[in-house]
Amino acid sequence: MTKLSVNINKIATLRNSRGGNIPDVLQVAFDCQLFGAEGITVHPRPDERHIRYADVYDLQPKVTTEFNIEGNPSPEFVSLIKKIRPTQVTLVPDAHDVLTSDTGWDTIEHKDFLTEVVNEFQSMGVRTSIFVNTDLEMIKMVSKIGADRIELYTGPYAEEYKTDREKAVAPYVEAATLAKKLGLGVNAGHDLNLENLNYLYVNIPWLKEVSIGHSLISDALYLGLEKTIKAYKNCLNTPAENARQ
Repeated sequence: MTKLSVNINKIATLRNSRGGNIPDVLQVAFDCQLFGAEGITVHPRPDERHIRYADVYDLQPKVTTEFNIEGNPSPEFVSLIKKIRPTQVTLVPDAHDVLTSDTGWDTIEHKDFLTEVVNEFQSMGVRTSIFVNTDLEMIKMVSKIGADRIELYTGPYAEEYKTDREKAVAPYVEAATLAKKLGLGVNAGHDLNLENLNYLYVNIPWLKEVSIGHSLISDALYLGLEKTIKAYKNCLNTPAENARQ
């Protein structure tokens, strides 16, 4: 079964735009789990423009499913992981001023650094995932680094899906197949939505987890959070492409 982890960064963005505590990040995390999400994802950035480091500490006792913390492993981020010890940490090579994650790691260039970080997190019992593009050599290096999983950056898939979905999914199937052969778990995330998620799932049914935030929270404005989570879960449990219905 492919798990749905809801990224709640956008909830924090909305809260921060007004000040106060509306919407309540902790309540939304609780409700997402209540409505069937199998995980909660957060991605604290240095400028704390959405999820704040304080939110992560507050969320720790509230997340009863899987807690996935994404981020670039700066000293502050590493310290956070040491204290929280989430189910999973996803290493993302974000620059400090990036608007949103837009590429995976060059795992060859950063092999030594990533190996050190992965070893440190694994020694705490934290599952490690490395955010990568579909480059096969980069995925081979993840295996040598010793991470538990990769997370495939699906931004290019989502963009090309609009015009040629078979061409769009092909490199992802190849990458996921290689990862599986290497013994790596495969996660996916970025720009996945109710239009393109099921097709990715049908072609890569061994996906361990998808992390979805922006589209899911946007859909919830129209459908409501409970119906939206159900719709996304249907995309991950229905082999037919009419999952949205």
